[in-house]
Amino acid sequence: MGLLLGTARHPRPARRLPEDVADGRDNRVTAPLGRRAAAEAVGSAALVAVVVGSGIQATELTRDVGVQLLANSLATVFGLGVLIALLGPVSGAHFNPVVTLAAWLTGRRSEDAPTSRDVAAYIPAQIMGAIVGAVVADAMFGEPLVQWSTHDRSAGHLWLGEVVATTGLVLLIFGLARSDRAHFGPVAVASYIGAAYWFTSSTSFANPAVTIGRAFTDTFAGIAPGSLGPFIVAQLVGAALGLGLVLALFGRPAPAQTATVPLQGEPELAAPPLP
Repeated sequence: MGLLLGTARHPRPARRLPEDVADGRDNRVTAPLGRRAAAEAVGSAALVAVVVGSGIQATELTRDVGVQLLANSLATVFGLGVLIALLGPVSGAHFNPVVTLAAWLTGRRSEDAPTSRDVAAYIPAQIMGAIVGAVVADAMFGEPLVQWSTHDRSAGHLWLGEVVATTGLVLLIFGLARSDRAHFGPVAVASYIGAAYWFTSSTSFANPAVTIGRAFTDTFAGIAPGSLGPFIVAQLVGAALGLGLVLALFGRPAPAQTATVPLQGEPELAAPPLP
């Protein structure tokens, strides 16, 4: 079992031109940081609730491990796609510290990239949201609210699976952004996670926040606290490899074009009216 995040796009506030306000075309102004951090917390909580809750439900309905994993992965695919589509316009729908860090590292000279202040708000929100999501899932199914997982996942082949899963995730998210196809994010990212459940040995956690949250439930989707460290290290290694592949395959991003506001009395081109 496992899952991940959202889109790499992180809209930042831009100056509002008078005509944008007049005709309702102002789509560039984003929510305040507090609201964006709240969206990251809610999205991460919902994501972990989907993963843990569907895992509990699956084990109660069947003893066939293959069917359990199928149910768990399908619920994750649908849930993740919906969350990205819903909360992407608010926060960028990262739901994942490695995505937030990668967006910050690759866009430090870009006006639309996360700032260090954004990173400092997003990552704790993602981790706390993931923990809350696990607790809520346990509560819904009558499980102990907080019970450390006993599901040991300490093995080299599982760590390799996490490296592969996270590499592919980062390559997908930032590759879509570099090729101007980020609008496919909800479908593409959810589909990749669904596939990675099955083709990676670790079932694709690929998310440090989700990994930590899943340590708080001793159920099908849990991971023992002692297994957290190597998993998170593997995810960070995978993120670095993914960014390297993005650079190798797509090159460096072109400098962003920024709109300027004409000075008072300076002529400007009139934008054609929308129908």
